[in-house]
Amino acid sequence: MADGGDTHQDPGALTEEQAERMLAGMNEVIRAGEEMRTLRAEMIRVLVGLGWTQDRIAQLTDMSQPAVSKQVTKHQAAGPLPPMTLSLDQYDTPWLEGRLWGLAEEISETFCDTARCTRYVHAIARGKKRFTPQNVDELRRLVEEDLRLLQAEMPGSYRDAYDEISRGLDVPSKETTTASASVRRTLAHRIQRDRLRLGTE
Repeated sequence: MADGGDTHQDPGALTEEQAERMLAGMNEVIRAGEEMRTLRAEMIRVLVGLGWTQDRIAQLTDMSQPAVSKQVTKHQAAGPLPPMTLSLDQYDTPWLEGRLWGLAEEISETFCDTARCTRYVHAIARGKKRFTPQNVDELRRLVEEDLRLLQAEMPGSYRDAYDEISRGLDVPSKETTTASASVRRTLAHRIQRDRLRLGTE
């Protein structure tokens, strides 16, 4: 029989710390899933506003046409979105954050073995990092470090894009937009990556 000073734990027991870590991991996945469902619903509304048919949206989203129709009907009460500009030359904060994210992801994939921003990019993709001012500043720092350390191997378009993004983030725009911040970031992220690829081919 163990004496009163024995602190050995039952190997079959689950500690509170273990349970907390496990549930925190589950909560991250659930939260990320909920956020992506919300983002997809908002993107459907944007695509409808850009003139896309429900059938085409259903094909691209891998949803049924009735499911897309349900999403469209749900948002019709709010009225149609004003036409959205898809030019990179926009300076609201979510748009610039999306451009920064796209640039960082492109650097990470191009220099997968050496880029300092890779772990941060992966954390964003998994929903572990959000676009708080502190996290955006940290991502900027990592991208700046990569631009400096990999300058000899990096296309000039990467530095040009960063300089424009950085100037915009340093002097926040007062312009207002109708689409949500997450939609703006997602669109800017995709367009920035495509532009960089076109510029380096």
